Amino acid sequence: MSPERRVDLVSSLDELQEEWVRLAPESRNLFSTWEWASTWWGHYGAGHDPLVAACREGRDTVALLPLYLWSRRPARIARLIGHGPADQLGALYASGAQAAAAEAVRQTAEQADLDLVLMELLSGRESWQDLLRQEPLLRESSPTISLGAGWEPYLAGRSPNLRQQIRRRERQLDRRHAVRFRLATEPHRLQDDLTLLYTLHRARWGARSAFSRFEDFHRDFAAVALERGWLRLWFLELDERPAAGWYGFRFAGVESYYQAGRDPAFRDDSVGFVLLAHSIRQAAEDGVVEYRLLRGAEPFKLRFADADPGVETFAPARGVAGRAARSAAALGLRSATVRSALRRFGRSGD
Repeated sequence: MSPERRVDLVSSLDELQEEWVRLAPESRNLFSTWEWASTWWGHYGAGHDPLVAACREGRDTVALLPLYLWSRRPARIARLIGHGPADQLGALYASGAQAAAAEAVRQTAEQADLDLVLMELLSGRESWQDLLRQEPLLRESSPTISLGAGWEPYLAGRSPNLRQQIRRRERQLDRRHAVRFRLATEPHRLQDDLTLLYTLHRARWGARSAFSRFEDFHRDFAAVALERGWLRLWFLELDERPAAGWYGFRFAGVESYYQAGRDPAFRDDSVGFVLLAHSIRQAAEDGVVEYRLLRGAEPFKLRFADADPGVETFAPARGVAGRAARSAAALGLRSATVRSALRRFGRSGD
């Protein structure tokens, strides 16, 4: 006989830390870790109530649904903790327990009297459409690279043009400059390295990017990630001068490219392209199985990618208020952002 399944709602992230840390590697998603969620909560959780669902079978916690109450009026809406800076979210669950995670969505909505549960950025590899019995409100590109066979087999599967460009641009840099790739590993130097990263990023993209909006959060989380061995912060230096920066993470056999920047003075040297290729090669040589380019169908990502499972957003709703909120979310997701779509339904944690 299978043990009885129940869903308990917990109003503290810390209470579930042990189970969260145990389940997180199963998700292979850094944005679902307790460390990401607790750092996010410290920055954006004020004025909100955690609503974390623990799905238990007997004494074992088999799934966690990290929600919080985002809006009370005119509709009670829950969202996943970590949204805004995250590129993929979702439930955490043990192998074979995805149905338990879906049951946690339904039971949480009933127990907390929710009108809508906004399930944002769920992995397209998972069968949420079937489990939640609804079409996604939005599907977004999230390209990936398979590195299980190593760098050379991966490269052999790409276009001849891309292979030639990688080799040619690296040779050109070596001819013109003294080239150095530096990985940030020193805690006492981390904040200075992050300042350098943001300087290079703003030089390329300006000061109004979303990455700049979440700078305080990233500074805190990067320190945690470095301590855990998850941070990957690369710099390309030419003649001892920083030319490009690459910011990402390595967790549970997956490398994720989050953001980058470059000095416009080196535009003709293709420094961003060379650093991206270096990060992929290094990940492959270190035994990383998958490299994620994260959300966005930018042409440079699609050139390197060999798959695109995407991420999907769902919105299970209850009652008239929930259906109205879902309609607003569907309209807003197609035209702008969830934040603008739902602004009349509550206060955003973004």
